[in-house]
This record gives sequence, C-alpha cells and structure tokens, in this order.
Amino acid sequence: MAVPNINCKSCVNQNCLIKKNIALDSIQEFMEDRSTITCKNGQQFVMEGAPTNGLFFVNKGKAKVLKTGIYGKEQILRFVNDGEIIGHRGFGIREKYSVSAVALEDSVLCNFTDDTLKRMLKVIPELTYDLMLFYAYELNKTESKVKAIAQMSVREKVIDALLYINRKFGCNHRGLLDIKLSRKEIAGFAGTTNEQVTRVISVLKKEELIFTMGKRIGIVNVELLSKEISEHNYFLDS
Repeated sequence: MAVPNINCKSCVNQNCLIKKNIALDSIQEFMEDRSTITCKNGQQFVMEGAPTNGLFFVNKGKAKVLKTGIYGKEQILRFVNDGEIIGHRGFGIREKYSVSAVALEDSVLCNFTDDTLKRMLKVIPELTYDLMLFYAYELNKTESKVKAIAQMSVREKVIDALLYINRKFGCNHRGLLDIKLSRKEIAGFAGTTNEQVTRVISVLKKEELIFTMGKRIGIVNVELLSKEISEHNYFLDS
C-alpha cells in the first residue's frame, strides 16, 4: 500500500482537531513534523505496552481500539472512523500505550509525535481548547457506557452494540452495516461471549429486527431496537 501525499488543508475530515484549526498561522510550522502511515486490513499499529509515539489521526479507514484481558481475551473499547483520534489515553501521562489498535480495512493515518503535540498545545490555544473538549466528551461517553453496560441484559448489550456500529459506520447499498466484523469482535465490544452473540442474533433474525448476508448484518428497524434499550437512556452518537 503506497504512502499517499496528504495535505491537511485539502483533507475532508472536518471533525479532525488539526483540520479544524488548519487555517491558523501558528499551526503551519508544525505541518512538516506530521508523518503518514498506511496499514493493511488486520495490521496492528498501536501495541499495548509499547512506548508511546504520539497521536494517530485516521485520515481514511476503520480500526478497533482494544485492551487484552484475562487469558488474552480481547475487550474492544471503541471503533474509529475517518477523522478520529487514537492513542490519546496515553498522551502526556504515560510512557507506554495502555491500548492496542488494529486496522479493520486498509487505512491511512496521520501521526504527530508527543514532542510535536506538546509544542503545538503550548502555542496554539484554540487547539488546546478543542483537545480539552474532546477529552471531556470521551470521559462522558466512557462513564455512560460503563453504567449502561452494567445494567443491561445480554440481549440489550448485543442490541446496543449493533446500534452503535450502525451510528458509527452506517449502511451500504444493501442495507448491511458498512463494516465487516466477526461475531467475536461484536462480543468483544458488547462485553459478552461469541455464543451469546450468535444466539441473540439468531433470535433477532427470527423476530425480523435484523437480517444477515453471510457474516454481515443489517438492521431492519432501528427505531424498534432503540426502544428496547431506551430505559437505559443511552443514546450517544459515537
């Protein structure tokens, strides 16, 4: 996979913190310090326990962020899409990454090292403010998810995972979720087991709330599924 020539000014990811502030004269001097990384589907580009190497901004692609639990079980913390950040949990406070990240399709990433980012934040208050808001929002999402998951049944956990994936990635022209995930990956995100995910998906299919084509899943009625977890008041956008 060839390394593309990326220009932040022409980047279409409007939610990227760098892109949002690219018009500032003070940010221009740091653009030369950005590096571009390409990853193939399934390639790991952040390793839990490895020395930190700054933040990764997804220019194009999809990835999963995860931690390894007891007996090597994979717990997926979140999925990321174009314009999102990976590696922020370790920035500025840790010398090693506390998570891993794996590409879910061929992806292009922009990377700014810790040293470069620290210099940027000291001289660009607008970027510092945006990053502060980002951290506050991430903390709110984490706290809400922990509370909701602790109170959900297995069925509700799987439904919540499917709705999250639908909000995050949308559907393709066939109405299928626009990302290819295994039952193991869905279970790793929902906080349950492969067998439980398979059983719930089978029941939801019989109830005609979802449909499948091979291993891909499509949601027939988002509104009905949402009602099932509405009592948890958990409808975060991403």
